Amino acid sequence: MHISSTAARFEPCTQAPTLPDSLLDAVGDVAFRVTLDGKVRSASSRALDLTGVEPGARSLAALVHDVDQPALRAALASAAAGEAPALAEARFRSGERDIWFELRIAPIATNDDAPLLVVGRDMSAQHATEERLRHLATHDPLTELPNRVLLSDRIRMVIASARRSGQGFSVAAIGLDGFKRVNDGLGHAVGDAVLRMAGARLRRTLRDSDTLARVGGDEFVAVLPGSATPAQIKLVTGRLMAALQAPFEVDGHTIYLAGSIGVAGYPEHADDEVRLLTLADTALSRAKETGKARTVVYSVREGAAPGHDISLEAAMFSGVREGEFQLYFQPIVDARNRTIEGFETLMRWKHPTLGMVPPVRFIPIAETNGLINLLGAWALKAACMQLRQFEEVAGRELYISVNISPRQFRNDRFLEVLDDALALSGVPGSKLVLEITEGTLMVDPQHAETVLGAMTERGARIAIDDFGTGYSSLAYLKRFPISVLKVDRAFVKDLPGAAKDAAICSAVLDLAKHLDLSVVAEGVETEGQLAWLDDLGCHYVQGFLTGKPMPAHVALAALKEDLYTEFLPHEDRAHQP
Repeated sequence: MHISSTAARFEPCTQAPTLPDSLLDAVGDVAFRVTLDGKVRSASSRALDLTGVEPGARSLAALVHDVDQPALRAALASAAAGEAPALAEARFRSGERDIWFELRIAPIATNDDAPLLVVGRDMSAQHATEERLRHLATHDPLTELPNRVLLSDRIRMVIASARRSGQGFSVAAIGLDGFKRVNDGLGHAVGDAVLRMAGARLRRTLRDSDTLARVGGDEFVAVLPGSATPAQIKLVTGRLMAALQAPFEVDGHTIYLAGSIGVAGYPEHADDEVRLLTLADTALSRAKETGKARTVVYSVREGAAPGHDISLEAAMFSGVREGEFQLYFQPIVDARNRTIEGFETLMRWKHPTLGMVPPVRFIPIAETNGLINLLGAWALKAACMQLRQFEEVAGRELYISVNISPRQFRNDRFLEVLDDALALSGVPGSKLVLEITEGTLMVDPQHAETVLGAMTERGARIAIDDFGTGYSSLAYLKRFPISVLKVDRAFVKDLPGAAKDAAICSAVLDLAKHLDLSVVAEGVETEGQLAWLDDLGCHYVQGFLTGKPMPAHVALAALKEDLYTEFLPHEDRAHQP
Protein backbone atom coordinates (compact mmCIF):
# COMPACT_ATOMS: atom_id res chain seq x y z
CA MET A 1 0.00 0.00 0.00
CA HIS A 2 1.31 3.46 -0.83
CA ILE A 3 0.47 7.13 -0.38
CA SER A 4 1.35 10.09 -2.55
CA SER A 5 0.60 13.80 -2.26
CA THR A 6 1.81 17.12 -3.60
CA ALA A 7 3.06 20.13 -1.72
CA ALA A 8 0.14 22.42 -2.66
CA ARG A 9 -2.06 23.56 0.25
CA PHE A 10 -5.83 24.00 0.44
CA GLU A 11 -7.39 27.02 2.08
CA PRO A 12 -11.06 26.31 2.98
CA CYS A 13 -13.73 28.87 2.22
CA THR A 14 -15.38 30.51 5.22
CA GLN A 15 -18.94 30.32 3.87
CA ALA A 16 -19.13 27.17 1.70
CA PRO A 17 -22.26 25.16 1.01
CA THR A 18 -22.55 21.57 2.20
CA LEU A 19 -21.90 18.92 -0.50
CA PRO A 20 -25.20 17.10 -1.15
CA ASP A 21 -24.89 13.42 -0.19
CA SER A 22 -26.90 12.55 -3.30
CA LEU A 23 -23.83 13.37 -5.40
CA LEU A 24 -21.71 10.68 -3.75
CA ASP A 25 -23.13 7.93 -5.99
CA ALA A 26 -21.87 9.80 -9.06
CA VAL A 27 -18.23 10.40 -8.15
CA GLY A 28 -16.75 6.90 -7.99
CA ASP A 29 -17.17 3.19 -7.33
CA VAL A 30 -17.42 4.05 -3.64
CA ALA A 31 -17.43 7.43 -1.90
CA PHE A 32 -17.36 8.63 1.69
CA ARG A 33 -17.50 11.96 3.46
CA VAL A 34 -15.18 11.84 6.46
CA THR A 35 -14.43 14.03 9.46
CA LEU A 36 -10.96 15.31 10.23
CA ASP A 37 -10.51 12.53 12.80
CA GLY A 38 -11.51 9.88 10.25
CA LYS A 39 -15.17 9.22 11.15
CA VAL A 40 -17.56 8.38 8.30
CA ARG A 41 -20.40 10.91 8.15
CA SER A 42 -22.04 9.71 4.92
CA ALA A 43 -21.37 7.26 2.12
CA SER A 44 -22.51 6.33 -1.36
CA SER A 45 -25.03 3.54 -1.86
CA ARG A 46 -22.41 1.01 -2.97
CA ALA A 47 -20.13 1.96 -0.09
CA LEU A 48 -22.97 1.30 2.34
CA ASP A 49 -23.76 -2.04 0.68
CA LEU A 50 -20.08 -3.00 0.66
CA THR A 51 -19.15 -2.11 4.23
CA GLY A 52 -22.46 -1.96 6.08
CA VAL A 53 -21.11 1.06 7.92
CA GLU A 54 -23.45 3.19 9.99
CA PRO A 55 -22.58 6.85 9.29
CA GLY A 56 -21.03 8.50 12.32
CA ALA A 57 -20.43 5.21 14.11
CA ARG A 58 -17.04 4.01 12.83
CA SER A 59 -13.81 5.34 11.39
CA LEU A 60 -12.97 4.76 7.75
CA ALA A 61 -9.70 3.01 8.69
CA ALA A 62 -11.62 0.42 10.70
CA LEU A 63 -13.37 -0.74 7.52
CA VAL A 64 -10.18 -1.86 5.76
CA HIS A 65 -7.73 -4.70 6.25
CA ASP A 66 -5.58 -4.40 9.39
CA VAL A 67 -2.36 -4.27 7.36
CA ASP A 68 -3.66 -1.29 5.35
CA GLN A 69 -4.94 0.77 8.27
CA PRO A 70 -1.72 2.67 9.19
CA ALA A 71 -1.15 3.93 5.67
CA LEU A 72 -4.80 4.92 5.25
CA ARG A 73 -4.70 6.86 8.51
CA ALA A 74 -1.55 8.61 7.28
CA ALA A 75 -3.29 9.54 4.02
CA LEU A 76 -6.29 10.90 5.89
CA ALA A 77 -4.00 12.94 8.14
CA SER A 78 -2.18 14.30 5.11
CA ALA A 79 -5.41 15.47 3.51
CA ALA A 80 -6.75 16.79 6.82
CA ALA A 81 -3.63 18.93 7.19
CA GLY A 82 -4.79 20.88 4.16
CA GLU A 83 -2.49 19.30 1.59
CA ALA A 84 -3.52 18.33 -1.92
CA PRO A 85 -5.22 14.96 -2.60
CA ALA A 86 -3.50 11.83 -1.29
CA LEU A 87 -3.67 8.41 -2.93
CA ALA A 88 -3.83 5.13 -1.05
CA GLU A 89 -4.63 1.51 -1.86
CA ALA A 90 -6.60 -0.51 0.69
CA ARG A 91 -8.66 -3.65 0.98
CA PHE A 92 -12.24 -3.23 2.22
CA ARG A 93 -13.75 -6.15 4.08
CA SER A 94 -16.85 -7.45 2.32
CA GLY A 95 -18.23 -10.61 3.86
CA GLU A 96 -15.71 -13.42 3.38
CA ARG A 97 -13.46 -11.55 0.96
CA ASP A 98 -11.43 -8.37 0.65
CA ILE A 99 -11.84 -5.96 -2.26
CA TRP A 100 -8.99 -3.71 -3.36
CA PHE A 101 -9.75 -0.02 -3.89
CA GLU A 102 -7.59 2.88 -4.91
CA LEU A 103 -8.69 5.76 -2.69
CA ARG A 104 -8.32 9.45 -3.56
CA ILE A 105 -8.65 11.57 -0.43
CA ALA A 106 -9.20 15.29 -0.94
CA PRO A 107 -10.19 18.22 1.27
CA ILE A 108 -13.39 19.93 0.13
CA ALA A 109 -14.93 23.27 1.07
CA THR A 110 -17.89 22.62 3.40
CA ASN A 111 -19.55 24.28 6.38
CA ASP A 112 -19.98 21.05 8.35
CA ASP A 113 -17.63 18.67 10.23
CA ALA A 114 -16.90 16.36 7.24
CA PRO A 115 -14.43 18.24 5.01
CA LEU A 116 -12.73 15.15 3.54
CA LEU A 117 -14.05 13.46 0.41
CA VAL A 118 -12.82 9.89 -0.17
CA VAL A 119 -13.47 8.51 -3.66
CA GLY A 120 -12.58 4.86 -4.37
CA ARG A 121 -11.91 3.04 -7.63
CA ASP A 122 -12.40 -0.74 -7.60
CA MET A 123 -9.02 -2.37 -8.28
CA SER A 124 -10.10 -5.99 -7.76
CA ALA A 125 -10.05 -6.84 -11.50
CA GLN A 126 -6.56 -5.37 -11.88
CA HIS A 127 -5.25 -7.20 -8.83
CA ALA A 128 -6.83 -10.43 -10.06
CA THR A 129 -5.09 -9.97 -13.40
CA GLU A 130 -1.76 -9.33 -11.69
CA GLU A 131 -2.24 -12.41 -9.54
CA ARG A 132 -3.05 -14.49 -12.61
CA LEU A 133 0.07 -13.21 -14.38
CA ARG A 134 2.17 -14.13 -11.36
CA HIS A 135 0.61 -17.59 -11.41
CA LEU A 136 1.27 -18.00 -15.14
CA ALA A 137 4.89 -16.99 -14.62
CA THR A 138 5.43 -19.74 -12.05
CA HIS A 139 3.14 -22.59 -13.14
CA ASP A 140 2.86 -24.95 -16.07
CA PRO A 141 -0.28 -23.98 -18.04
CA LEU A 142 -1.11 -27.59 -18.98
CA THR A 143 -0.98 -29.29 -15.57
CA GLU A 144 -1.16 -26.23 -13.25
CA LEU A 145 1.87 -27.66 -11.46
CA PRO A 146 4.86 -25.44 -10.57
CA ASN A 147 7.23 -24.82 -13.47
CA ARG A 148 11.03 -24.59 -13.45
CA VAL A 149 11.04 -21.06 -12.05
CA LEU A 150 8.97 -21.95 -8.98
CA LEU A 151 10.70 -25.33 -8.68
CA SER A 152 14.09 -23.65 -8.32
CA ASP A 153 12.70 -21.37 -5.62
CA ARG A 154 11.20 -24.30 -3.73
CA ILE A 155 14.47 -26.26 -3.87
CA ARG A 156 16.38 -23.26 -2.54
CA MET A 157 13.89 -22.97 0.32
CA VAL A 158 14.30 -26.65 1.16
CA ILE A 159 18.09 -26.27 0.99
CA ALA A 160 17.94 -23.38 3.47
CA SER A 161 15.74 -25.43 5.80
CA ALA A 162 18.01 -28.47 5.47
CA ARG A 163 21.04 -26.39 6.37
CA ARG A 164 19.34 -25.24 9.55
CA SER A 165 18.05 -28.65 10.56
CA GLY A 166 20.93 -30.79 9.27
CA GLN A 167 18.37 -33.08 7.62
CA GLY A 168 18.95 -34.23 4.03
CA PHE A 169 16.42 -34.46 1.24
CA SER A 170 16.10 -35.81 -2.31
CA VAL A 171 15.18 -34.53 -5.74
CA ALA A 172 13.56 -37.05 -8.10
CA ALA A 173 13.32 -36.54 -11.88
CA ILE A 174 10.41 -38.59 -13.30
CA GLY A 175 10.04 -39.44 -16.98
CA LEU A 176 7.13 -41.23 -18.69
CA ASP A 177 8.41 -44.27 -20.61
CA GLY A 178 6.78 -44.63 -24.03
CA PHE A 179 5.08 -41.25 -24.02
CA LYS A 180 6.39 -40.34 -27.48
CA ARG A 181 4.33 -43.08 -29.10
CA VAL A 182 1.19 -41.61 -27.50
CA ASN A 183 1.77 -38.24 -29.15
CA ASP A 184 2.83 -39.81 -32.45
CA GLY A 185 0.04 -42.39 -32.58
CA LEU A 186 -2.92 -40.69 -30.94
CA GLY A 187 -2.17 -36.99 -31.26
CA HIS A 188 -1.14 -34.21 -28.94
CA ALA A 189 -4.61 -33.70 -27.48
CA VAL A 190 -4.55 -37.24 -26.07
CA GLY A 191 -0.95 -36.75 -25.02
CA ASP A 192 -1.85 -33.58 -23.12
CA ALA A 193 -4.68 -35.40 -21.35
CA VAL A 194 -2.27 -38.15 -20.30
CA LEU A 195 0.18 -35.56 -18.94
CA ARG A 196 -2.58 -33.90 -16.90
CA MET A 197 -3.66 -37.26 -15.49
CA ALA A 198 -0.08 -38.29 -14.75
CA GLY A 199 0.58 -35.01 -12.94
CA ALA A 200 -2.57 -35.42 -10.84
CA ARG A 201 -1.68 -39.01 -9.91
CA LEU A 202 1.87 -38.11 -8.92
CA ARG A 203 0.66 -35.14 -6.88
CA ARG A 204 -1.80 -37.30 -4.93
CA THR A 205 1.00 -39.75 -4.15
CA LEU A 206 3.15 -37.11 -2.47
CA ARG A 207 2.83 -35.34 0.87
CA ASP A 208 1.68 -31.74 1.21
CA SER A 209 5.24 -30.82 2.17
CA ASP A 210 6.60 -32.22 -1.10
CA THR A 211 6.75 -30.26 -4.34
CA LEU A 212 5.88 -31.66 -7.78
CA ALA A 213 6.72 -29.65 -10.90
CA ARG A 214 6.49 -30.21 -14.61
CA VAL A 215 9.74 -29.14 -16.23
CA GLY A 216 9.01 -29.85 -19.89
CA GLY A 217 7.77 -32.59 -22.19
CA ASP A 218 6.97 -35.74 -20.22
CA GLU A 219 9.35 -34.96 -17.36
CA PHE A 220 8.31 -34.10 -13.81
CA VAL A 221 10.45 -33.30 -10.77
CA ALA A 222 9.56 -34.09 -7.16
CA VAL A 223 11.29 -32.41 -4.21
CA LEU A 224 11.13 -34.69 -1.17
CA PRO A 225 12.08 -32.99 2.13
CA GLY A 226 13.21 -35.44 4.78
CA SER A 227 13.53 -38.35 2.35
CA ALA A 228 17.23 -39.06 2.18
CA THR A 229 17.93 -42.65 3.30
CA PRO A 230 17.83 -45.53 0.80
CA ALA A 231 14.75 -46.96 2.52
CA GLN A 232 12.88 -43.65 2.36
CA ILE A 233 13.79 -43.10 -1.28
CA LYS A 234 12.74 -46.64 -2.20
CA LEU A 235 9.37 -46.19 -0.49
CA VAL A 236 8.54 -42.86 -2.18
CA THR A 237 9.78 -43.76 -5.66
CA GLY A 238 7.94 -47.10 -5.46
CA ARG A 239 4.69 -45.23 -4.90
CA LEU A 240 5.43 -42.83 -7.75
CA MET A 241 6.13 -45.66 -10.18
CA ALA A 242 2.98 -47.52 -9.08
CA ALA A 243 0.89 -44.41 -9.76
CA LEU A 244 2.04 -44.41 -13.38
CA GLN A 245 1.55 -48.12 -14.00
CA ALA A 246 -2.25 -48.04 -13.83
CA PRO A 247 -3.82 -47.63 -17.32
CA PHE A 248 -4.80 -44.19 -18.60
CA GLU A 249 -8.30 -44.05 -20.11
CA VAL A 250 -8.55 -41.18 -22.61
CA ASP A 251 -11.20 -40.75 -25.35
CA GLY A 252 -11.90 -44.45 -25.52
CA HIS A 253 -8.21 -45.35 -25.58
CA THR A 254 -6.59 -47.49 -22.88
CA ILE A 255 -2.95 -46.45 -22.60
CA TYR A 256 -0.29 -48.27 -20.60
CA LEU A 257 2.84 -46.39 -19.61
CA ALA A 258 5.56 -46.71 -17.00
CA GLY A 259 7.90 -44.33 -15.27
CA SER A 260 11.67 -44.05 -14.92
CA ILE A 261 13.07 -42.09 -12.00
CA GLY A 262 16.45 -40.53 -11.30
CA VAL A 263 17.32 -39.34 -7.79
CA ALA A 264 19.96 -36.97 -6.43
CA GLY A 265 20.39 -36.25 -2.73
CA TYR A 266 21.32 -33.23 -0.65
CA PRO A 267 24.00 -32.86 0.59
CA GLU A 268 25.50 -36.17 -0.55
CA HIS A 269 25.52 -35.37 -4.26
CA ALA A 270 25.16 -31.58 -4.46
CA ASP A 271 24.35 -28.56 -2.30
CA ASP A 272 22.70 -26.20 -4.79
CA GLU A 273 19.50 -26.44 -6.82
CA VAL A 274 21.12 -26.31 -10.26
CA ARG A 275 23.46 -29.19 -9.55
CA LEU A 276 20.76 -31.25 -7.83
CA LEU A 277 18.45 -30.94 -10.84
CA THR A 278 21.27 -31.72 -13.24
CA LEU A 279 22.34 -34.83 -11.35
CA ALA A 280 18.76 -36.07 -10.93
CA ASP A 281 18.32 -35.66 -14.69
CA THR A 282 21.57 -37.53 -15.27
CA ALA A 283 20.31 -40.39 -13.09
CA LEU A 284 17.00 -40.39 -15.02
CA SER A 285 18.90 -40.75 -18.28
CA ARG A 286 20.79 -43.65 -16.76
CA ALA A 287 17.50 -45.29 -15.71
CA LYS A 288 16.14 -45.03 -19.25
CA GLU A 289 19.38 -46.30 -20.77
CA THR A 290 19.45 -49.37 -18.53
CA GLY A 291 15.98 -50.75 -19.11
CA LYS A 292 13.40 -48.11 -18.13
CA ALA A 293 10.66 -48.55 -15.50
CA ARG A 294 13.26 -48.35 -12.75
CA THR A 295 14.77 -45.96 -10.22
CA VAL A 296 18.44 -44.98 -10.33
CA VAL A 297 20.11 -42.97 -7.58
CA TYR A 298 22.91 -40.79 -8.89
CA SER A 299 26.39 -42.27 -8.68
CA VAL A 300 29.57 -40.32 -9.29
CA ARG A 301 31.13 -43.40 -10.87
CA GLU A 302 28.25 -44.02 -13.28
CA GLY A 303 26.98 -40.49 -13.79
CA ALA A 304 29.98 -38.64 -15.15
CA ALA A 305 28.75 -36.25 -17.80
CA PRO A 306 30.36 -36.19 -21.26
CA GLY A 307 32.94 -33.50 -21.81
CA HIS A 308 30.93 -31.78 -24.54
CA ASP A 309 27.25 -32.05 -25.39
CA ILE A 310 27.01 -31.80 -29.19
CA SER A 311 23.21 -31.65 -29.26
CA LEU A 312 23.14 -28.89 -26.65
CA GLU A 313 25.73 -26.95 -28.63
CA ALA A 314 23.56 -27.12 -31.75
CA ALA A 315 20.56 -25.99 -29.70
CA MET A 316 22.59 -23.03 -28.43
CA PHE A 317 23.26 -21.71 -31.93
CA SER A 318 19.57 -22.09 -32.72
CA GLY A 319 18.72 -20.38 -29.44
CA VAL A 320 20.82 -17.34 -30.35
CA ARG A 321 18.98 -17.06 -33.68
CA GLU A 322 15.59 -17.47 -32.04
CA GLY A 323 16.20 -15.03 -29.19
CA GLU A 324 15.96 -17.64 -26.42
CA PHE A 325 18.68 -16.07 -24.25
CA GLN A 326 17.55 -13.62 -21.59
CA LEU A 327 19.14 -11.36 -19.00
CA TYR A 328 18.21 -11.63 -15.34
CA PHE A 329 19.22 -9.10 -12.71
CA GLN A 330 20.10 -9.74 -9.06
CA PRO A 331 19.95 -6.74 -6.72
CA ILE A 332 23.11 -5.58 -4.97
CA VAL A 333 21.88 -3.79 -1.86
CA ASP A 334 23.14 -1.61 0.95
CA ALA A 335 23.18 -3.88 4.01
CA ARG A 336 22.37 -0.96 6.29
CA ASN A 337 18.99 -0.09 4.79
CA ARG A 338 18.46 -2.71 2.01
CA THR A 339 18.28 -0.03 -0.65
CA ILE A 340 19.07 -1.38 -4.11
CA GLU A 341 22.35 0.19 -5.25
CA GLY A 342 22.80 -1.79 -8.46
CA PHE A 343 22.25 -5.10 -10.21
CA GLU A 344 24.45 -7.96 -11.30
CA THR A 345 23.56 -9.11 -14.82
CA LEU A 346 23.12 -12.87 -15.23
CA MET A 347 22.51 -14.75 -18.47
CA ARG A 348 19.70 -17.27 -18.74
CA TRP A 349 18.66 -19.61 -21.54
CA LYS A 350 15.00 -20.57 -21.88
CA HIS A 351 14.85 -23.50 -24.31
CA PRO A 352 11.38 -24.27 -25.76
CA THR A 353 11.49 -27.93 -24.64
CA LEU A 354 14.31 -28.14 -22.09
CA GLY A 355 13.04 -25.15 -20.15
CA MET A 356 15.59 -23.06 -18.27
CA VAL A 357 19.00 -24.56 -19.09
CA PRO A 358 21.44 -24.00 -16.17
CA PRO A 359 24.37 -21.70 -16.98
CA VAL A 360 26.75 -24.39 -15.72
CA ARG A 361 25.69 -26.45 -18.75
CA PHE A 362 25.86 -23.88 -21.55
CA ILE A 363 28.53 -21.38 -20.46
CA PRO A 364 31.44 -23.89 -20.70
CA ILE A 365 30.25 -24.91 -24.18
CA ALA A 366 29.98 -21.28 -25.25
CA GLU A 367 33.50 -20.67 -23.95
CA THR A 368 34.79 -23.59 -26.00
CA ASN A 369 33.13 -22.77 -29.31
CA GLY A 370 33.53 -18.99 -29.12
CA LEU A 371 29.82 -18.24 -28.93
CA ILE A 372 30.51 -16.53 -25.60
CA ASN A 373 31.92 -13.54 -27.52
CA LEU A 374 28.61 -12.96 -29.27
CA LEU A 375 26.54 -13.59 -26.14
CA GLY A 376 28.86 -11.50 -23.99
CA ALA A 377 28.75 -8.54 -26.36
CA TRP A 378 24.96 -8.66 -26.45
CA ALA A 379 24.75 -8.95 -22.65
CA LEU A 380 27.04 -5.95 -22.12
CA LYS A 381 25.08 -3.71 -24.50
CA ALA A 382 21.68 -4.85 -23.26
CA ALA A 383 22.69 -4.40 -19.60
CA CYS A 384 23.84 -0.82 -20.20
CA MET A 385 20.59 -0.01 -22.00
CA GLN A 386 18.59 -1.58 -19.18
CA LEU A 387 20.40 0.53 -16.59
CA ARG A 388 18.90 3.69 -18.09
CA GLN A 389 15.39 2.32 -17.60
CA PHE A 390 16.22 1.20 -14.06
CA GLU A 391 17.38 4.72 -13.19
CA GLU A 392 14.32 6.35 -14.77
CA VAL A 393 12.00 4.23 -12.63
CA ALA A 394 14.09 4.55 -9.45
CA GLY A 395 14.60 8.29 -9.85
CA ARG A 396 18.20 7.99 -8.69
CA GLU A 397 21.60 6.79 -9.84
CA LEU A 398 22.35 3.07 -9.92
CA TYR A 399 25.05 0.89 -11.41
CA ILE A 400 25.12 -2.31 -13.44
CA SER A 401 27.59 -5.16 -12.97
CA VAL A 402 28.41 -7.47 -15.90
CA ASN A 403 30.44 -10.69 -15.85
CA ILE A 404 33.24 -10.88 -18.42
CA SER A 405 34.23 -14.42 -19.40
CA PRO A 406 37.89 -15.44 -19.86
CA ARG A 407 37.57 -15.83 -23.63
CA GLN A 408 35.67 -12.57 -23.98
CA PHE A 409 38.35 -10.75 -21.93
CA ARG A 410 41.11 -12.10 -24.18
CA ASN A 411 39.29 -11.24 -27.40
CA ASP A 412 40.99 -8.51 -29.46
CA ARG A 413 37.67 -6.74 -30.03
CA PHE A 414 36.63 -6.61 -26.39
CA LEU A 415 37.45 -2.92 -25.92
CA GLU A 416 35.53 -2.08 -29.11
CA VAL A 417 32.54 -3.93 -27.72
CA LEU A 418 32.85 -1.98 -24.46
CA ASP A 419 33.01 1.33 -26.36
CA ASP A 420 29.96 0.38 -28.44
CA ALA A 421 27.97 -0.51 -25.32
CA LEU A 422 28.75 2.81 -23.62
CA ALA A 423 28.13 4.86 -26.78
CA LEU A 424 24.87 3.09 -27.66
CA SER A 425 23.40 3.41 -24.18
CA GLY A 426 24.82 6.79 -23.23
CA VAL A 427 25.75 5.31 -19.86
CA PRO A 428 28.96 6.75 -18.37
CA GLY A 429 31.66 4.20 -17.65
CA SER A 430 31.53 5.07 -13.95
CA LYS A 431 28.16 3.30 -13.67
CA LEU A 432 29.55 0.06 -15.09
CA VAL A 433 31.28 -2.63 -13.03
CA LEU A 434 33.01 -5.40 -14.97
CA GLU A 435 33.46 -8.65 -13.03
CA ILE A 436 36.58 -10.69 -13.81
CA THR A 437 37.62 -13.97 -12.15
CA GLU A 438 41.02 -14.32 -10.53
CA GLY A 439 41.99 -17.07 -12.95
CA THR A 440 41.31 -14.86 -15.97
CA LEU A 441 43.79 -12.26 -14.73
CA MET A 442 46.57 -14.73 -14.02
CA VAL A 443 46.57 -16.52 -17.39
CA ASP A 444 48.39 -13.59 -19.01
CA PRO A 445 49.06 -10.88 -16.40
CA GLN A 446 50.74 -8.52 -18.87
CA HIS A 447 47.77 -8.60 -21.24
CA ALA A 448 45.41 -8.29 -18.30
CA GLU A 449 47.21 -5.20 -17.03
CA THR A 450 46.92 -3.52 -20.45
CA VAL A 451 43.23 -4.31 -20.89
CA LEU A 452 42.29 -3.40 -17.32
CA GLY A 453 44.08 -0.09 -17.72
CA ALA A 454 42.11 0.66 -20.87
CA MET A 455 38.88 -0.28 -19.09
CA THR A 456 39.56 2.11 -16.21
CA GLU A 457 40.41 4.88 -18.69
CA ARG A 458 36.80 4.58 -19.81
CA GLY A 459 35.69 5.02 -16.20
CA ALA A 460 34.62 1.40 -15.67
CA ARG A 461 35.31 -0.21 -12.30
CA ILE A 462 36.89 -3.66 -12.05
CA ALA A 463 35.54 -6.28 -9.65
CA ILE A 464 37.23 -9.57 -8.76
CA ASP A 465 34.49 -12.20 -8.82
CA ASP A 466 34.50 -15.16 -6.41
CA PHE A 467 37.42 -13.64 -4.50
CA GLY A 468 39.37 -16.19 -2.52
CA THR A 469 38.51 -19.25 -4.62
CA GLY A 470 41.18 -18.84 -7.30
CA TYR A 471 44.78 -17.72 -7.15
CA SER A 472 44.14 -15.09 -4.45
CA SER A 473 47.50 -13.49 -5.15
CA LEU A 474 47.94 -10.32 -3.14
CA ALA A 475 50.33 -9.11 -5.82
CA TYR A 476 47.54 -8.48 -8.32
CA LEU A 477 45.72 -6.27 -5.81
CA LYS A 478 48.73 -3.99 -6.05
CA ARG A 479 49.42 -4.44 -9.77
CA PHE A 480 45.92 -4.20 -11.26
CA PRO A 481 43.43 -1.27 -10.99
CA ILE A 482 40.84 -3.18 -8.97
CA SER A 483 37.95 -1.39 -7.27
CA VAL A 484 35.68 -4.13 -5.90
CA LEU A 485 36.14 -7.53 -4.24
CA LYS A 486 33.23 -9.97 -4.34
CA VAL A 487 33.44 -12.46 -1.47
CA ASP A 488 32.43 -15.89 -2.76
CA ARG A 489 29.31 -17.53 -1.30
CA ALA A 490 31.47 -20.44 -0.12
CA PHE A 491 32.81 -18.19 2.67
CA VAL A 492 29.38 -16.73 3.49
CA LYS A 493 27.03 -19.72 3.60
CA ASP A 494 28.05 -20.94 7.08
CA LEU A 495 28.39 -17.52 8.73
CA PRO A 496 28.41 -16.45 11.44
CA GLY A 497 28.93 -19.81 13.13
CA ALA A 498 31.91 -21.08 11.08
CA ALA A 499 35.09 -19.75 12.73
CA LYS A 500 37.35 -20.26 9.69
CA ASP A 501 34.92 -18.61 7.28
CA ALA A 502 34.45 -15.73 9.70
CA ALA A 503 38.23 -15.27 9.95
CA ILE A 504 38.62 -15.27 6.16
CA CYS A 505 35.82 -12.74 5.65
CA SER A 506 37.18 -10.54 8.40
CA ALA A 507 40.63 -10.60 6.82
CA VAL A 508 39.27 -9.74 3.37
CA LEU A 509 37.26 -6.82 4.75
CA ASP A 510 40.25 -5.50 6.68
CA LEU A 511 42.47 -5.81 3.61
CA ALA A 512 39.89 -4.06 1.44
CA LYS A 513 39.57 -1.23 3.96
CA HIS A 514 43.29 -0.52 3.87
CA LEU A 515 43.40 -0.73 0.05
CA ASP A 516 40.29 1.48 -0.31
CA LEU A 517 38.32 -1.25 -2.08
CA SER A 518 34.59 -1.89 -1.95
CA VAL A 519 33.40 -5.36 -0.90
CA VAL A 520 30.25 -7.20 -1.97
CA ALA A 521 29.34 -10.41 -0.14
CA GLU A 522 27.60 -12.98 -2.34
CA GLY A 523 25.13 -15.67 -1.33
CA VAL A 524 23.61 -13.90 1.70
CA GLU A 525 20.57 -15.94 2.68
CA THR A 526 19.91 -15.26 6.38
CA GLU A 527 19.41 -12.28 8.65
CA GLY A 528 22.29 -13.54 10.80
CA GLN A 529 24.69 -13.43 7.86
CA LEU A 530 23.53 -9.94 6.92
CA ALA A 531 23.88 -8.56 10.44
CA TRP A 532 27.33 -10.10 10.92
CA LEU A 533 28.65 -8.73 7.62
CA ASP A 534 27.19 -5.28 8.27
CA ASP A 535 28.78 -5.14 11.75
CA LEU A 536 32.15 -5.93 10.19
CA GLY A 537 31.78 -3.13 7.65
CA CYS A 538 30.70 -5.10 4.58
CA HIS A 539 27.96 -2.75 3.50
CA TYR A 540 27.06 -4.31 0.14
CA VAL A 541 25.49 -7.73 -0.23
CA GLN A 542 23.55 -9.83 -2.70
CA GLY A 543 21.72 -13.11 -2.25
CA PHE A 544 18.28 -14.63 -1.91
CA LEU A 545 17.67 -12.75 1.36
CA THR A 546 17.64 -9.40 -0.43
CA GLY A 547 16.58 -10.47 -3.93
CA LYS A 548 16.92 -13.45 -6.22
CA PRO A 549 17.87 -13.06 -9.91
CA MET A 550 14.81 -11.68 -11.70
CA PRO A 551 13.76 -10.63 -15.20
CA ALA A 552 13.91 -6.95 -16.04
CA HIS A 553 10.19 -6.25 -15.57
CA VAL A 554 10.27 -7.66 -12.03
CA ALA A 555 13.41 -5.65 -11.23
CA LEU A 556 11.64 -2.51 -12.46
CA ALA A 557 8.69 -3.30 -10.21
CA ALA A 558 11.03 -3.86 -7.26
CA LEU A 559 12.60 -0.46 -7.85
CA LYS A 560 9.25 1.25 -8.30
CA GLU A 561 7.68 -0.19 -5.18
CA ASP A 562 10.94 -0.48 -3.24
CA LEU A 563 9.59 -3.76 -1.83
CA TYR A 564 10.78 -6.89 -3.60
CA THR A 565 8.54 -9.36 -1.75
CA GLU A 566 5.43 -7.81 -3.32
CA PHE A 567 6.45 -9.50 -6.57
CA LEU A 568 7.13 -12.98 -5.24
CA PRO A 569 4.55 -15.74 -5.60
CA HIS A 570 2.29 -15.95 -2.53
CA GLU A 571 3.79 -19.35 -1.69
CA ASP A 572 7.19 -17.71 -1.19
CA ARG A 573 6.23 -14.58 0.73
CA ALA A 574 5.89 -16.41 4.04
CA HIS A 575 9.51 -17.46 3.77
CA GLN A 576 10.83 -13.95 3.24
CA PRO A 577 12.07 -11.90 6.19
